[in-house]
Amino acid sequence: MRRRFPKPSRPIPTDQGVATRRQRGAFVESWWAERWIAALEHLMDPGRLGRGRRYARAGQVLSLHEEEGVVVAQVQGSRRTPYRVTVSLSPLSDAAWKRAIDTLARRADVAAALLAGEMPSDIDEVFAKARTSLFPTATSHLRLDCTCPDWVTVCKHVAATCYLLGEQFDEDPFLLFRLRGRDQGAILEGLQQRMDRGRGAGEAGGGMAAAAVDATSAASAAPTSVPLGIDDFWATAVEVAGIDVPSERPDLSLLRRLGPFAALDEDLLQHLGPLYRAVAAEANAALEDAEWVAEDAGLDDSHASEAGTDASESEVGDSA
Repeated sequence: MRRRFPKPSRPIPTDQGVATRRQRGAFVESWWAERWIAALEHLMDPGRLGRGRRYARAGQVLSLHEEEGVVVAQVQGSRRTPYRVTVSLSPLSDAAWKRAIDTLARRADVAAALLAGEMPSDIDEVFAKARTSLFPTATSHLRLDCTCPDWVTVCKHVAATCYLLGEQFDEDPFLLFRLRGRDQGAILEGLQQRMDRGRGAGEAGGGMAAAAVDATSAASAAPTSVPLGIDDFWATAVEVAGIDVPSERPDLSLLRRLGPFAALDEDLLQHLGPLYRAVAAEANAALEDAEWVAEDAGLDDSHASEAGTDASESEVGDSA
């Protein structure tokens, strides 16, 4: 006797769902949202994720909001009543957060980015040094629930919610911190307290306080005026240790948070986003060209050195 399985159900179409920014290609834009998607792909069944992605892009997620560290969504499935989905992360312990904030405060660049409301590019490395992780690395870090009759933990309704949550991370990187148990205010307050202690104790290189002192000293040592000239117009008054080049996909979260601009009919992201991307692409192309030039110069120097060595050896042979 053949075992009969129920036919796959189709979701009830709706035009009331949350619209995704993209219908093709990458689902998110920022590197931290991509890191979230990568974590999902590592921890969840790819088939379920694929169906959830299609659900999200079809607009089956009717609503998505945050309630005290839990993301709650309504997803339209095959039944008239939408399913209720909740997604959260296991919060880090107080001890883990203390280690993380202490480690963050020792990095002036990372602390400055957080104080500016941005996600530092090497936040993973900083949390790893604190022996913890901001992003989920195990299924036990995910707390997922859906009211649908599917017996699996990660149903397509949960997967669709997780994908849309990635878009929320694009706009608000601190949402990830809140899901881990600390909001932006608590993190910034902890950083400030840690840096104040470092300043009072006179720690060498102790976070932003020491960095500020170094920057002030460098500024005072620099010449107050530099005579202008054609030959050195593009030169710097003081030696520059290095220049941070934006990635090919620059961070646009600040533009999203600024929202609509009174003088424009559209928000800043639509006007300045393409410009940011173009500048980042040009900067990366220039850097790549410079690296090629440096490599060619290094090869030329090595060839010249080898030629000089051969010549000297030949002279020694002739004299012998």
